Order: sequence, then C-alpha cells, then structure tokens
Amino acid sequence: MTQEQPLIVELASWLTSPPGQYLQSWEQKQVDAMVANVFGYFAIQIGLPQWDLLAANRVPVKVRTHVVHDAALAESGATLVADPEYLPFDAQSVDLLVLPHVLECAANPHQVLREAERVLVPEGRVVISGFNPWSLWGARERVPGLDPLLPVPAHMQVSLARLKDWFKLLSFETDRGRLGCYAPHCASQKWLDRWKFMDAAGDRWWPVGGAVYVVSAVKRVAGLRLVGPRWKKRKKPVRQGAVATGGAQFGRKPL
Repeated sequence: MTQEQPLIVELASWLTSPPGQYLQSWEQKQVDAMVANVFGYFAIQIGLPQWDLLAANRVPVKVRTHVVHDAALAESGATLVADPEYLPFDAQSVDLLVLPHVLECAANPHQVLREAERVLVPEGRVVISGFNPWSLWGARERVPGLDPLLPVPAHMQVSLARLKDWFKLLSFETDRGRLGCYAPHCASQKWLDRWKFMDAAGDRWWPVGGAVYVVSAVKRVAGLRLVGPRWKKRKKPVRQGAVATGGAQFGRKPL
C-alpha cells in the first residue's frame, strides 16, 4: 500500500473482479435487509461511494462519502471526503451509519468505532461488513509463500468475535449478523458458478466459514426510555354505601 494507492482504493478496484462481484452481490442483499426499516433523518455511508448501500433505506437525507481524495470522486456519487477516524459530523446527529470494509482498511479500527458511537443518535444503527479471517479465503492468506488474493492483508482483517467485543466496550448491542460467500476464491466467473452450491451447504453445515460478514448493531444509552403521552389515570369509582328504606336494605329482601 502506498500514499497514492490507499487500501480502500485497492479494494474498490478488486470489487470489479469476478470474486469481488460475487462478494458484492451477497453483501448488497444483506445490507438492504438490515437498513430497509431504519428510520430517522440522516443516513451516511462511509467509503466505497460507487457502491450504493443506502438504496433500500428511506430516510430523507442520504450521503455517501469517500475516505480519500480521488480523481473519480465526482463520478462515484460521493458528496464529500470524510476521514472515518475523525468524522465531520456533530455528535448524536446520524441515524444510520454504514461502514463497508472500512474497519479493516483503517490504521486504527477501534477509533473508527468510537467515532461511529459519537455521531450516532441514541438507538441509532451501524452496519459493518468485513472479511472473515477464519474462512477458506482468510486461511489461504495466512499460508506462507503464497501470493495474496485479497486486497486486505490477513493481519488487518477484523474477526467477528473481536468486533463484538468492541461493540460491548462502546455500548453497542448486536442486532443482526450474517456470514456468507462459501465458494472458493476463483478468478473466473465460470468456476465461481460451479462452486455456487457451497453457499447453501456452507450456510447450513459451516456457518462460521463464510468469506465475509455483515453485522448490524444499535447504540444503547443507559437510562434512556421512550416518552409517550401522559394518560390520565381513570379514577376508581367509589362504591356507595347501602341505604335502608322502609325496613328494607338495598339489594336484600326485608327480614
């Protein structure tokens, strides 16, 4: 990785390859399902703006940002450049934050999560995707002597277990999560299609072995409760005492 070619830019280029398109198709479906029913006013996608992961969301203001200055910035659909470690948004101002492969491309992924926690409103949601280092793809990257196939080095990949630990430290509560892409890393679409049967088999028999994960978490704030209208309590009716009339008592026969 060089100054002119940041890791996130290498990843964007890799996503145009057959395995990148395979991964991108699976992630799009998962993210669409996770963001479709998130409501509020502001939804922000950090990084990879040429890939619209906010399409299924219906909030009024949706922004896709780039994390580096790039010549194709205007064509990618991004409206601003945002450093994920120092987001240019006010505290508690964002309802939905989507981070596609941003943690593993950052020098300080934990700081990225701290910034996400800062800018999200209480009960706001963050959706994160990343490579699974314990998959077939990740295992190959750790074999000495083999040329790497993935744009993200194995030592920078953030495992799902580590991510969940970070969530707990920052008061995030994991809401939903999926792992997918069980086919071997193949350079051609023809061979990827031949191995597609492994997606159904892997999801059933080896769910932790997916090449990539997508996870959603909600920012919880201690002591927060939803405030609704104060309904007046209905007064309990006062039971009238029995009145004796003409030697008879109400509700009873005369003795």
